[in-house]
Order: sequence, then structure tokens, then C-alpha cells
Amino acid sequence: MRGFRWPPPPDGGPRTWGPGPGAPRTGRPALPEPETELVATPHGVHLERLVTGAGDPVTVFAHGLGNGIATTRPFGSGVTGRRLFFQFRGHGRSDAPPGPWSYLDLARDLRAIADLGGATRAFGASLGAGALCRLLVESPERFERLVFFLPAVLDRPRGEVARGRLTALLDAVEGGDASAVAEVVSLELPAAVRNTPAGWAYLRQRLDQLLRDGLAPGLANLPEQAPLRDAGALAAVTAPALVIGCAGDDLHPVEVAEQLATALPRATLHVYDRPGVLWTERADLRERISAFLNE
Repeated sequence: MRGFRWPPPPDGGPRTWGPGPGAPRTGRPALPEPETELVATPHGVHLERLVTGAGDPVTVFAHGLGNGIATTRPFGSGVTGRRLFFQFRGHGRSDAPPGPWSYLDLARDLRAIADLGGATRAFGASLGAGALCRLLVESPERFERLVFFLPAVLDRPRGEVARGRLTALLDAVEGGDASAVAEVVSLELPAAVRNTPAGWAYLRQRLDQLLRDGLAPGLANLPEQAPLRDAGALAAVTAPALVIGCAGDDLHPVEVAEQLATALPRATLHVYDRPGVLWTERADLRERISAFLNE
């Protein structure tokens, strides 16, 4: 595998450099961002929201650090009913009140969107999974079904590698250097996808969003925090839960997924054997999530 290069070639695809002929030339980047709205919440923070679908049940989707509505929408593509996507504080067009912030603040954002939209089911990815756990400690019976995708942290802060990656992303976005941001974001891609048209399309979209909207300084302390004091507090959660982990993911250790599945009384754990599942296991992932939430 030859090294990542930025800026990309004019047409966004490899030529004489990059992966060999057998490398992937297909794949889907995150969905384009549609028109969204700003919603006032009871705790005084305006949050960017997108509502898709119609009818019941209603599912709320919580994204990861540095991500947002566009990267979360694919998870709901097969889910029936109404779907609520939003941006946590400090992301996209959502407010960025004075920080630093905690997982309790993120849980308030998630609760507000869920309550205003009448959500009975919830999906949380990475940071969003942590916020969902924090909400459930306060209200263990709030949701009827739960999905946790690549939980990153429970009752202990993130590891050194993860903190370094997230800090690098926040610093690069704050500095406004497209090349530095691209270097960090490229690590989200499986090695076989980097330097392919699909990889470049994903990078361009992520960079457009990050450099346009930025990431608020209030997020900087979150990688050093844990959402819970004790994972045992989740024992009161009665809803069926699906926990999805992945072996070999530095940002989302599989041990955290295993710990979460053990802490939740009615959890089912599924672990993929390699990282980059949005690229390598997209169809299976979509079917697994939608089949669970559509029951």
C-alpha cells in the first residue's frame, strides 16, 4: 500500500500511484446533506435536526465525534417509521455554548431531540453511544429498543491512541489546514479504500463539512472523559439492545463493546472481525440494524 496523498488528482481517482489493479474502485461515501432545521431545546441550545420517513416507530440517531447527520443517515436507511438525525452541540449548525462540555451535556442534547420528536428507539455511534449510555443511567426505561454501534468508552477514558487521533482532528480543524484534516480523516478509511475514487469522494465530503462548519473548542476535553462512573449502573435498563463492535479498531476497542453488552441485561453482541465495516460489511450492517429496530 503506497502512502496517502493530498491534494487528490483532479478527477478524484488514482492514476500511476496508489493501490494496484485489484484494489477496490467502488464504495459509497456518506449521503449528501439535505436541508435541515434548527430546533430550540428546553435547555437553551439550538440543535440542527433532520427528520425523514413517516409514522411510527420513531428512532433517534446520535453521531460520533467530528461526524454528524450525513455520516449517520446510512444507519437508518432500512429502518421503518420516522427517523430523527441531529448534530450534537459544537457540530454543524448546532449551537456551541461556552465549554468545556461533559457527556451529561451531550445526553441532554440527545434527550431533547428524542423528546421533541417522540422517539421510542435510539441508535448511538461512538460518542453518541456514550451519550446514550449517560442518558440511560438517568432514565433507564426511556427507550423501547437500543442500538450501540462501535461504543468507544464507558467508565474509563479513551486510550492514548484514541485521544491522540481525536486531538489531532480537533487541532487540524481549528487550524483550517485541509491537508492536515485530510491526513487525520483518511485514517477512517480501510487501507484498501484509500487512494480510490470512493475514498477520495468520502474525504472530499468530510473535508467540506469539517472545514465549513468546524468543531467547537468545547469538544476538546471529551476524549479524556468517560460517560459513566460505573457501567453497572446500566443494569436497570430493560430494553432489548444490540451492541455492535469490531476487532482491530483503535478508536473503538472491542473490549468496550463486550463490557457494554455484559452490563445491559437484554443485550445481543455482534463483533465484526476487521475495522472499516461501513465499507466492508455495509449490506450486512444495514440489514442487522434495520432487522433489530423494525421488530
